[in-house]
Amino acid sequence: MLGGMLTTVTSTHCPYCALQCGMNLRPAGEGGEGVEVVERTDFPVNRGALCGKGRTAPAVLSSRVRLAGPLVKNPATGELEPATWEEALRAVAEGLRRTRDGHGADAVGVFGGGGLTNEKAYTLGKFARLVLGTSQIDYNGRFCMSSAAAAHQRAFGLDRGLPFPLEDIPRTGCVILVGSNLAETMPPALRYLTELKENGGRLIVVDPRRTRTAEQADLHLAPRPGTDLALALGLLHLVVAEGRTDDDFIRDRTTGWPDARAAAMSHWPALVERITGVPVPQLREAVRVFCEPDNAMVLTARGPEQQSKGTDTVGAWINLCLATGRAGRPLSGYGCLTGQGNGQGGREHGQKADQLPGYRKLDDPAARAHVAGVWGVDPDTLPGPGRSAYELLDALGTDIKALLLMGSNPVVSAPRAAHIQERLESLDFLAVADVVLSETAALADVVLPVTQWAEETGTTTNLEGRVLLRRRAIQPPEGVRSDLEVLHGLAELLGWEKGFPTDPEEVFDELRRASAGGPADYAGISYRRIVEEDGVFWPCPEADHPGTPRLFLDRFATPDGLARFVPVTHRAAGEETDEEYPVVLTTGRVVSQYQSGAQTRRVAELNAAAPGPFVELHPRLAERLGVAEGEPVAVVSRRGRAVAPARITTGIRPDTVFMPFHWPGEGRANTLTNPALDPTSRMPEFKVCAVRLEAAARAGGQAPGAGRAADQAAGRAAGG
Repeated sequence: MLGGMLTTVTSTHCPYCALQCGMNLRPAGEGGEGVEVVERTDFPVNRGALCGKGRTAPAVLSSRVRLAGPLVKNPATGELEPATWEEALRAVAEGLRRTRDGHGADAVGVFGGGGLTNEKAYTLGKFARLVLGTSQIDYNGRFCMSSAAAAHQRAFGLDRGLPFPLEDIPRTGCVILVGSNLAETMPPALRYLTELKENGGRLIVVDPRRTRTAEQADLHLAPRPGTDLALALGLLHLVVAEGRTDDDFIRDRTTGWPDARAAAMSHWPALVERITGVPVPQLREAVRVFCEPDNAMVLTARGPEQQSKGTDTVGAWINLCLATGRAGRPLSGYGCLTGQGNGQGGREHGQKADQLPGYRKLDDPAARAHVAGVWGVDPDTLPGPGRSAYELLDALGTDIKALLLMGSNPVVSAPRAAHIQERLESLDFLAVADVVLSETAALADVVLPVTQWAEETGTTTNLEGRVLLRRRAIQPPEGVRSDLEVLHGLAELLGWEKGFPTDPEEVFDELRRASAGGPADYAGISYRRIVEEDGVFWPCPEADHPGTPRLFLDRFATPDGLARFVPVTHRAAGEETDEEYPVVLTTGRVVSQYQSGAQTRRVAELNAAAPGPFVELHPRLAERLGVAEGEPVAVVSRRGRAVAPARITTGIRPDTVFMPFHWPGEGRANTLTNPALDPTSRMPEFKVCAVRLEAAARAGGQAPGAGRAADQAAGRAAGG
């Protein structure tokens, strides 16, 4: 049963990834008491195509899988029990007030999500800084593309995932796709690569696994996880050595080239082959394929970014683009494939620890004055920058004693997840607002059920920087409220009767004023324009401004208009393999689940396609370990142990294993992952950690050390 009846077709957008595919919702079943997704062919990003997650999104609207009313923990039993909204909101307000009054404002933390609309993200940041007065706010988008964002800022002076629309990709001459498996993470986007090849363009895929995307490539480079930085530097070395630099572009539109060139020249091909495992002939072929056409692009995703050197790694790929004149020109450039549905907008408007709306820096006096003026407060009352996401979660129960969490499930999604679960359990007070009873919500003192994509109106910003409008199609169930209503109610109980409207368009209009003049300027964007124009690209400073689909064509967003080369050198991962942990673990997604799986694991069709975790390993590694397809394998790191069935394939390096991260429990991949942080972006190193393997079915009956000895032999055989 759904919360309301749909009688007409509503155009909206998918609730999942950053493509934000267009879709239509229409009545389903007798009496129109359900909704179904149908194609929306007029939306340019996906042109009607949808993946299984998008098609089945209405399943999570069902009362059988979603939260239908507030829950409050009974102190006597420790169990969550139904409560009224008034009781629940009072409990949250009292928990936050008690902590703030007793321990100071920074003892209260706020943790947001990359799936929140721009209006929610903006209001959550405003609530944290005004109502709670805390600096301790960040969001799970920190785990998504923060390294690329930092590298964008450093090189170009501005961060937008793609500085050009997706439609440009098929018209370029070559794409290097680094650490992205679009066929599984963003299936409708794969058509752009297919069209690229149909138009005569070439595709190079960099991935330690031969994924469904890598199978489409003209050239597949399979580096050892954690060595993407060396690979990019090796390619730039060859570009210089072979005389393929664009000297006019370097002279006229960049600065810093001599130091970046010198850093690259210390990464000669034979050295890069030893570090990465990619043969020198493949390195030379990649340079030839990339440099021969007039135009080319590099697109990165989580592979190179989720590393303790992710900012420098992305910077090395940007340097390759700048040195060859593949940036700031039509049909050329560097771009990042943002992952979460509103990962771009979520950080632009105030969820991130160091940012104010409009992508303004929180420690900039002029930025503070502007936003404080919109909010009607003294700039001096705004707190300064706080902790990054992992550091905030790691401080729970110590410096931070209460947490308001909206739209995230760190029990599954955070690195060193068992430790983070312990930190959440140690809090004096935890309140969670979510659609479903996630693994994190199950730990809360208060759970607030909130509306979903089809039950609310609000904007998101997709990976192109295109601001879109999700439109409400049905009424939410009676026991559910929007996040804006939740924050309005809490603000009132905490003494703020004004400043927190519940109407999303009213919030968006305020957001426009707050962003005006900032790097991410939404001032000229309105709900009406979004609908009429299939989205509007920021920056768009005025109502008659056309928006900016393509950035940097005339100048970069630096004070002098020049792009910055940044010299970088290869360094080891935060955790290297050794005799005790001789194999590299890397993690990622599968096509039929999404992020922590909190919603997709409740959809029967998606579970049938991807019912649980697995350990992907090479046949040589499986043979040395003595495990067959489907048998349980234990993967052990310095942080914990996970067990899942073996999936044996030649499509992965023999020194590497892969686990998807969508599941809790015994197969939770993030039990293993390393929270080593990039010094600039504060991104954890999800993609690289050292592990050992054990045949789990026999581990209990082996002599002490037998499983480890077998695993060490496997690692040596694999070249680990």
